[in-house]
Amino acid sequence: MSKRSTSRQIKAPVAAVFDAITNIEKFPEKNAAIVSVEILTEQINGVGTRFRETRRMGKREAATELECTEFVENERVRFITDQGGTVWDSVFTTKANDEGTLLTLEMDARPHKFMAKIVTPMIFGMISKAIEEDMDGVTAYCEGKSGGGW
Repeated sequence: MSKRSTSRQIKAPVAAVFDAITNIEKFPEKNAAIVSVEILTEQINGVGTRFRETRRMGKREAATELECTEFVENERVRFITDQGGTVWDSVFTTKANDEGTLLTLEMDARPHKFMAKIVTPMIFGMISKAIEEDMDGVTAYCEGKSGGGW
């Protein structure tokens, strides 16, 4: 099992930050590595929403299907995917404070197939770098949208 947690202090209100992490169709606006997003369900957000995200990983593109399994407005959202024999479980939480919003991402990788148990720890560094870039993108998007002085 591999776990990773990262946080950003964002100078924007909780509602704006929560919208940035749950407005799936606009993911490419927040992260240049995300090439496209395709919603696979009739609903566009909330529990049960499934979507396919395609992102650049080095010189290649990789598509991942994710599902929202938890959604508490302006508090937390969970996206889960079973990719390559590993369950990737990502929980974003938002918390208002005097400086705006503290956004935290906790990712848990649980390999359940033999090869994934070998490969997942090897690629976790690359995945960690990608989630740091995701968090930086959300921060820049929210602070740019609100002018950083909400």
